[in-house]
Amino acid sequence: MLRFFATILVLLTLLAGLAAGAFFYGPVWLDGQLEAPGTSTQTQVFDVAPGQSARSVLTELEGQGLIASELIARVALRLQPRAFKAGEYEIPAAASMNEVFDILSSGRSRSYSVTIPEGLTSKQIVALLANVPELSGSIDTLPAEGSMLPDTYFIHRGDSRQSVVERMQAALQEAFWPLWEARQEGLPFETPEQAITLASIVERETGIGRERPVVASVFINRLKEGWRLQADPTLVYFESDGLGKLGRGLKRSELDRDHAYNTYKRRGLPPGPIANVGKEALQAVLSPADTKYFYFVADGSGGHAFAETLKQHNANVKKWRAIEQSD
Repeated sequence: MLRFFATILVLLTLLAGLAAGAFFYGPVWLDGQLEAPGTSTQTQVFDVAPGQSARSVLTELEGQGLIASELIARVALRLQPRAFKAGEYEIPAAASMNEVFDILSSGRSRSYSVTIPEGLTSKQIVALLANVPELSGSIDTLPAEGSMLPDTYFIHRGDSRQSVVERMQAALQEAFWPLWEARQEGLPFETPEQAITLASIVERETGIGRERPVVASVFINRLKEGWRLQADPTLVYFESDGLGKLGRGLKRSELDRDHAYNTYKRRGLPPGPIANVGKEALQAVLSPADTKYFYFVADGSGGHAFAETLKQHNANVKKWRAIEQSD
């Protein structure tokens, strides 16, 4: 009997010791589990849906092999709660549970880039954004022509298309006003919209950065002298219903048709911009080159030949016609 009670006493003592060890060493063990490298061998993309519960997130993490144990993760989150934020995240290979938790609670979700080329019309930009699969929602109202700044924008999956439009509009304002305040004196326009309108014509006439200030000077010289701008892109904008391209040359009937965008028929600027313009085109119009050019024509190299007189221009046109015929 005495031996039986002695055995019970030894067992109780051992159990007490184990309990005490668990009390003191349990947190150390848990920290080791949380800091241990994960078993994932490559970077993986993980989505946290809006409103998704933490338990559901942990289940999916375990299912993708990004954490070793949902049970251990749940215990860890009870001791140190984390708020997982909706988004698409990149989880690097061998990330520990703590690293995974840090990433999902940071809100720094995976980004994508969307490039909007210079010179696109608002209709073209809306169509481009409609085909970006990472974006959501629609653009209900066509943005005003010339109100957006073409550039490369970084987005996150689920961002709305409307929010990208608003960012582009804010970017234009930020880029335009310092240039407007520093503009040259004596320019033949009075309002910011007129400046953007002329910049849109320059943008559509040349895609070569170094040419833009020179092309701008041609149109500014014409405006100062009261000449017609005679810019094909304004007619193309009208005839294409704002799409900015026809896929063919202009017809004689289109050149002869009288409307506000026919700069062969009417003097001055058209009613508004014909495209969305980049910073270089804005800079070119507000700080144009100092030239006496009134004419330009393609030179066969992708650029243009400029001339001060009609005689010089006709000679340049003759060279261009010869290049066209030789192709």
